[in-house]
Amino acid sequence: MQNMPQHGDVVIVGGGPVGALAALRLAQAGRDVILVEARAQHEPVRDARALALSWYSREQLALAGAWPDSLPATVIDTVHVSQQGGFGRTVLQHDDLGLPHLGAVIDYPVLTAALADALAASGVKVLWQTRVEGAQSLSRYATLSLRTADDAVATLTCRLLVLAEGGALAERLPGITRRVHDYRQSAVLAEVSSSQPHGNVAYERFGAEGPFALLPHGERMMLVWTRSHDDAQRLKEGDDASVLAELQQAFGERLGRFDSIGERAVFPLALRQLNRVVSGRVVMIGNAAQTMHPVAAQGFNLGLRDAVGLVDALAGAADPGDAAVLRRYSAGRRVDSHAVVGFTHGLIQLFDGHHPLVKALRGVGMSALDALPPARRAFASHLVFGVGV
Repeated sequence: MQNMPQHGDVVIVGGGPVGALAALRLAQAGRDVILVEARAQHEPVRDARALALSWYSREQLALAGAWPDSLPATVIDTVHVSQQGGFGRTVLQHDDLGLPHLGAVIDYPVLTAALADALAASGVKVLWQTRVEGAQSLSRYATLSLRTADDAVATLTCRLLVLAEGGALAERLPGITRRVHDYRQSAVLAEVSSSQPHGNVAYERFGAEGPFALLPHGERMMLVWTRSHDDAQRLKEGDDASVLAELQQAFGERLGRFDSIGERAVFPLALRQLNRVVSGRVVMIGNAAQTMHPVAAQGFNLGLRDAVGLVDALAGAADPGDAAVLRRYSAGRRVDSHAVVGFTHGLIQLFDGHHPLVKALRGVGMSALDALPPARRAFASHLVFGVGV
């Protein structure tokens, strides 16, 4: 058994980017932090996702020491939003907000490796290859039941327990329920190349068969295409030429001709949101609190803002698990989380209709947003910085 502590000021379950960012920033604030992660320390992360980070998210990671200059990432300077088979479009520029860039695209394994390096340098105690089998909140502390890699059982107590894992632990807590909406869709992920350079433009296009994004990814682009489960499987297994032809038909020739596509990965999509994010001395952030549709690339950025918001709420608190402190956190995150979840869910509903009148109204809306600089800047600001943050 690794050197197992018995108590910590704050214990975070889940060593993904959201949990790791919270651990790093809390340690910087002088908190005694223990991070519990089921993965082995040097286990390769096999995840096909490329993450589209807002510039705010990128800066928060840099402040935590997890974004070295050498990190391979591709910046986003422009976001181009349009719909297939209808007029109207909106173009958001980094100049709209006076930022060097709107965001950046980075591979999930690359970011997790950078965060692991930052954790090692920070001195945060990380319990690698340790699973949480149960969690309970008591009046003065929270307690966790742990199982280590050598099958040993241990108990760990803390004044505040932060759940930043997939969400299974949260559903066992008193007063916690989870709203689930199955979109009956899957996201198809693949790297594609085109005859023309992307120019650091990210495209969000609402296609006839489902919305898709093309994100600048090195010299190529990362495709995230929402389709029905059957269509997604067909695209995964189809020959490259037929999939590229289908993408070309849906996107047009803004990037010239698509000439290659890599291996495809498929992920089912659902909205999952807790009725509340605090139960006693336990708080939920990131995917433990909500997961959402990838349209507009807001879910991961929302989770990182959860982590930053928690650090801010705990500033100066003698007891990080105090009820008043956690109420402050919950109230501070409510507007942003509900607005972003509602926005992404609403986009899927809005762009699901194919009636000509509905298409025309959508086109008018996008054109109006593009033509009104104050509205466009406000919209871009919400995407980059969140709502009410």
